[in-house]
Amino acid sequence: MKTFNILIVIFLMIIAQFSQAQDDISTGQFGSSFDKVKSSEENWKVYEGLKVADTTLIQLSGKITEVCQAKGCWMKVDLSNGQEVFVKFKDYGFFVPLDSSDKTVVMNGKAFIEEMSVEEQKHYAEDEGVAKEEIAKITQVKKTLRYEADGVLINQ
Repeated sequence: MKTFNILIVIFLMIIAQFSQAQDDISTGQFGSSFDKVKSSEENWKVYEGLKVADTTLIQLSGKITEVCQAKGCWMKVDLSNGQEVFVKFKDYGFFVPLDSSDKTVVMNGKAFIEEMSVEEQKHYAEDEGVAKEEIAKITQVKKTLRYEADGVLINQ
């Protein structure tokens, strides 16, 4: 009987360890792994010199402000200057957890400026749950700061 009780205790300890490891799956590495380089707090300045269709490889960091609530296929990140960058993931190859908002992120990939079509703006507005009346007001192409991440590291 003692052996049986010991086995139960060991089993419960294993389950407890596993559940602790699973407590916060909204942090960690997603996509391709990368070595984090020491970056400037002003890494957002990369966008100042870019024109539409220019790209540059860089790591950016900031605070996640929004995540696609359909499946985590995009996010918006506030850079340290108050500007927001729209982030998609390379080849639709990975997603981030839906509860990643308000966490800090380091992203590895390419920065660029894009003219977002009216249709694409409306699609993302629908993903965000924007009211149909507001979506109908989207009528012009918009220049946006964009980023294509091949890997992200989400911290608390």
